[in-house]
Amino acid sequence: MKKLKTLTILVVSLLLPRLSVCAQTDSTKVNNLSFGLNFLTHGEIVRGGLPKEGDVVLDDKSNFLLGRTRLIADYERPYLQAHAVIENKAVWGMSGDMALNLYEGWVKMTAKNGLFAQVGRIALSYDDERIIGTNDFAMASLSHDVFRVGYEGYGHKAHAFFAYNQNAENVYKSTYYAGGSQPYKTMLTAWYHYDLPKFPLGVSLLFMNVGLQSGEQGNQKKEPSTVYQQLYGGYVNYHPKYLTLEAAYYRQGGRFVDPLMKTDGKITAWMASAKATVKPSDYYGFTAGYDYLSGDDYVPVTKPGQFGMVLHDVARGFTPLYGSRTKFYGMMDYFYEQAYINGFTPGLQNAYVGAFGRPFAKFECSATYHYLAVATELTKMNKTLGHSIDIMAQYTFTKDISLAAGYTMMFGTETMDALKQGNSSKTARWGWASLVISPRLFTTKF
Repeated sequence: MKKLKTLTILVVSLLLPRLSVCAQTDSTKVNNLSFGLNFLTHGEIVRGGLPKEGDVVLDDKSNFLLGRTRLIADYERPYLQAHAVIENKAVWGMSGDMALNLYEGWVKMTAKNGLFAQVGRIALSYDDERIIGTNDFAMASLSHDVFRVGYEGYGHKAHAFFAYNQNAENVYKSTYYAGGSQPYKTMLTAWYHYDLPKFPLGVSLLFMNVGLQSGEQGNQKKEPSTVYQQLYGGYVNYHPKYLTLEAAYYRQGGRFVDPLMKTDGKITAWMASAKATVKPSDYYGFTAGYDYLSGDDYVPVTKPGQFGMVLHDVARGFTPLYGSRTKFYGMMDYFYEQAYINGFTPGLQNAYVGAFGRPFAKFECSATYHYLAVATELTKMNKTLGHSIDIMAQYTFTKDISLAAGYTMMFGTETMDALKQGNSSKTARWGWASLVISPRLFTTKF
C-alpha cells in the first residue's frame, strides 16, 4: 500500500505542472457556462418478496412516491472543466431533514497530449458498470470523493484514482471512519482500456485495493484497524455490425470485516459473465447471457423465525462492490441489495434471455426472463431460487422529457423463502414508473 501511495504522489508531481501550464496559457479563450435541472418523479408498488423480521408478521406490501431534483452547473474552457450537481430527494409526504446535498462537484484539467487530472466528488462509471457504476435506477445514485489522473488517446485509456474518507477534520487519531457516504476508508483503483484499431474489439483491465475499517470510535483499548481487499479482472466487448459479445471475469482477495462479530477473515471469491446481443434491425433485437457469482462454502438454512449463524474463516461470496446491480441481476435488485438471513451469501447463478424493440418512433420496450439459483451447495435444499420476468417500456416525448414504466414478476421457491425469510415462494409483484424532465435553463459564452 505504501508503494502505491508513493507512486501516486510521484505521478501527481510530474503531471500537475504540465496541466497548470496548459490552463494558464489558454485562459483568455472562449468560456462556456450552462445551467440545467433534472426532475425525477418515481413511484413503486410492491406486493410480496419482502423479508420478515423474526416472528413479527408484516403486511408484505409497500407503496410510495419519490421525488428527486438536481440543479446542474457546467463551466468549460480549453483545458479546464468544472461540474457541480446539487441534489434533493425525498419520499412524498416525508418530514424531517430534507437538506440539499452535493451529488457531484469536480474540476478537471487536461493537456494537449491527452493527460488529465480531476479532483472532487465524481459519479464514476467504467465498462458495463458491473463493478463501478452510478446505479442511478436506485435513486440514491453513487458518487465518490476521489483524485483521478489519467491519459486518453490513440485508442488507449488509462485511469488511476485514490480516495481517503473521514467523518470530520479531527477524529480519533485521525484514523476512524464509519457511517459516512461510502462504506470504505480508502480506495486505490487502476483501470486500462484499449480499442483495437480497425477492429470492433475493446479490452479493459481493472485493479482495486479497498480499505475497510472495523473498531469503535473512542475505544482506547483497541484502536480501529483497516484491512484491505483486492479485486482484479477484465472485461471484453466485441461488437461487429449486428452482434455484440461481452464477457467479464473478476477475482476478490484480501480480508473482509465483520462489524457484528468485530472480526475479519480471508476472502477468496470470483465471478464470470457472458452476454450476447443480436440486433438485426433498428426496430428489434435479442439478448441472452449467464452470470456466476461464487458463494460461501456452507450456508445454514433455518426455518422461518429462526436464526442461523456460521463463522467462516474464508469468505467465498463475491461482492459486486459499487456497480449498477439492477442492470444485471433483475430489476428488483433482490440478491445484493438485501442481506440473506444468516449474514452470508450463497452466491448467484443468473441465466437470462430477452427481447427488445422499437415498434414506433420514440417508444422502446423490452422483456427479460431470469432463471435464478445459488452457486453453492445447500443442506437439504434445492439450488433453484426461482424465476423472474422483467417488462419495461419507455416513451420519449422530447429530448428532455421521457416516461418509463416497468413490471416484475418473481416466482420464488422454498429455497428463496428459507434464505430470505419472506413469502418469496408465492408470486411477488413489483411495478414502477418514472417521469424524467431535464430542461436546459441557461447557456452562454463569454
